[in-house]
Amino acid sequence: MAVAQLNLSKNQVFTGLIQGLGTLQPIGADKLQITCSAAASGVILPELAIGDSVAVDGVCLTVVEILTQGFIAVMSPETSDRTILGRRSGACVNLETSLRVGSKLGGHFVTGHIDGIGYLQDAIQTATSWEMTFTTDDPRVARYLIPKGSIAVNGISLTVADCDPSGHRFMVAVIPHTYGATNLQYLRPGSPVNLEGDILGKYVEKFLRLAPESQPLTTDRLTSAFLVEHGYL
Repeated sequence: MAVAQLNLSKNQVFTGLIQGLGTLQPIGADKLQITCSAAASGVILPELAIGDSVAVDGVCLTVVEILTQGFIAVMSPETSDRTILGRRSGACVNLETSLRVGSKLGGHFVTGHIDGIGYLQDAIQTATSWEMTFTTDDPRVARYLIPKGSIAVNGISLTVADCDPSGHRFMVAVIPHTYGATNLQYLRPGSPVNLEGDILGKYVEKFLRLAPESQPLTTDRLTSAFLVEHGYL
């Protein structure tokens, strides 16, 4: 049983519920030093071990060294190219440790593999939330955006309140708690963000694409049994 738990806990899956904030400092071309805030240190560091995965602004990184108030993680060339981490010295970043067996899944399944970059267009405060509109030119993100679907913005699990038909412009309604507990509060029009589309949409797209022409995959065939058979549930 212990071995099974260990394997499952290393799946490197996150929930999109941010546990705290940190400050990012690049070290050379392939490492990042993350200093945890006082509040985040008590949540992130106590059980953190070398080799663990931490989502830093939604990017899954591997811890290679643990510091008194933070940690050092490695960053691959692809991570540097596809995300905004390597260009943000001194930036405030969202932090979340990987999902452990038995933990609550309060957001949605976030893999930590960024699809592309987006930009804040505007943020309007209403009586109950912040309505934040983002744009992206990356089709790897836009193709998975639908109204009421899920999107991870800098690692934060959010619901798409509305989007244009192409998915290149979308709006999310952020409750005050999430806004104040994450780095969304520091974004200004034009600020870049990491975006990850919902993994469910990616699986559905693949099933539809690979369905035999003689047996096209229609909605009546996309059942729970079908997903189990193909390894999703």
